[in-house]
Amino acid sequence: MKRGRDQSLIKKRRKMRLLVFPAVVLVIYGILFVIMPDKASAALRSSGKVFTNILMPLCLVFIFMFVLNLFFKSASITKFLGRGAGIKTIILSAAAGIISIGPIYAWYPMLKALREKGAGNSFIAIFLGNRAVKPFLLPMMISFFGWIYVLILTIFTIIGSIVVGYCVDILVKEDVTTQADSL
Repeated sequence: MKRGRDQSLIKKRRKMRLLVFPAVVLVIYGILFVIMPDKASAALRSSGKVFTNILMPLCLVFIFMFVLNLFFKSASITKFLGRGAGIKTIILSAAAGIISIGPIYAWYPMLKALREKGAGNSFIAIFLGNRAVKPFLLPMMISFFGWIYVLILTIFTIIGSIVVGYCVDILVKEDVTTQADSL
């Protein structure tokens, strides 16, 4: 009985924490509109531009999450991306990081969903590390630095992300479900 009340209290606190930031932002904008309406309008327009820039990648990520939840079950994610998965998974994580588009924070919800379904920490870290390699920027980098430099940098970035991925996997030994329940 007590455990049920504790879980309910935890859920209420979590919902309250989600509302704190937007509420504080609204209060600050309200105060600024009273004090400096011109600057507040400019700030609001700037925030609107940032929002419209991230809207497309964010929608893409939510579509990926929908498909992920619709077609893949936790057991298959754990088998494919879980601890002990093979070289194909490392290559897939690296390639997905390289070809991913948009701001990195737009990908966090999908990566969290993958992690909760059983994906290993190493593969998420490999994905994040390979976000630094952008194929469409390589020609410009080559024109500035030369192809040998860019090739070596790209190879070391990919290898480094794999090393970091395995270091993260070794250092982060928490059970994902235990961590999610503690929030």
